[in-house]
Amino acid sequence: MKSRQILAVLALVAVIGPAAAQSDPQLPYWASISVDEARMRKGPSPDVPVIWEYRRRDLPVKVIARHELWRKVEDPDGTRGWMAARLLSRTRTAIVTGGTRPMRESPNESAPVAYRAEAGVVGRISDCRDGWCRFDVKGRRGWIETAHIWGD
Repeated sequence: MKSRQILAVLALVAVIGPAAAQSDPQLPYWASISVDEARMRKGPSPDVPVIWEYRRRDLPVKVIARHELWRKVEDPDGTRGWMAARLLSRTRTAIVTGGTRPMRESPNESAPVAYRAEAGVVGRISDCRDGWCRFDVKGRRGWIETAHIWGD
């Protein structure tokens, strides 16, 4: 009976494994930190040294490699390291770069300014097109130029 169960599990893995790999997004792709505290490590294992500890939920990261349950990511400062995949979300976020940037009522430079976002502000993005993204910072919404954010 046990050998039949093992064979059934192996058959299931053979079918589901490739399908799961195909559902992974093509590299690189954008993600965000989904927890309040996350550690970046030198390698894909809990046994290797921590490079950095993040305490900023929703911080955007770029996923540049995969290894089993680990993802190699790049943060907004260009630091690269490994994070457990369970600490990441596919929720699209971005961080404002440079100085204070206008968030406009519509996606063009002549539109009225709805809000201003300071450098370092993180928000959720959606509906990116023609060099603009809809940017939501805790309910304050507007359009921001993609040249002024990292994570688009």
